[in-house]
Amino acid sequence: MDFISKDLLDYATRHSNDEPDILKELTRETYQKILLPRMLSGSLQGRFLSVLSKIIRPKKILEIGTYTGYATLCLSEGLSHDGQIDTLDKNEELVDFQRKYFDRSGFGSQIKQHLGNAKDIIPKLASGYDLVFIDADKNNYINYLELVLPKMNSGGVIISDNVLWSGKVIKEAEVNDKDTQVLQEYNKLLANDPRVESVLLPLRDGLTISHIL
Repeated sequence: MDFISKDLLDYATRHSNDEPDILKELTRETYQKILLPRMLSGSLQGRFLSVLSKIIRPKKILEIGTYTGYATLCLSEGLSHDGQIDTLDKNEELVDFQRKYFDRSGFGSQIKQHLGNAKDIIPKLASGYDLVFIDADKNNYINYLELVLPKMNSGGVIISDNVLWSGKVIKEAEVNDKDTQVLQEYNKLLANDPRVESVLLPLRDGLTISHIL
């Protein structure tokens, strides 16, 4: 979901750095072989993630929700030379697909895949994260936030994806629409939580950047 016209989106993309060829290949193969290819971050958001990671220069990154690994590789571009990204996903069928591109990227040795339920995996991870990207099941966003905050360094950054949820967050949620309800609560929480300072950006389907105080 994009909230600006296609012409403006194309203009913004043309006037941003191009994505690496390996990400173009990953995108093509995802659209050819994988269900729900719109879950990819895409070029403009991907370049944003890359630049933000390069500004932060994190030593440890946590990604909740790998999908086919597009955002993983974008975030990895900013890793310090001895850094590591832990990326979590529950879809066993995508593990080999992800690894193929991770190893081809040059970041393979710095990317550790974790297969399973993120709520079970996160408590077992060591602390010290500088950057966290949350892009998984929306009804657990608040749970993920509470799990990752104690594991982050002061001054760290959390990026939360899909926080505008195709515009559903500005309407009254249906009784059975748990995802929208949780995202509405999550957005209110981040806007008022004294542990962070946050800004919600209308980039693609909404990205919130939260700075840990």
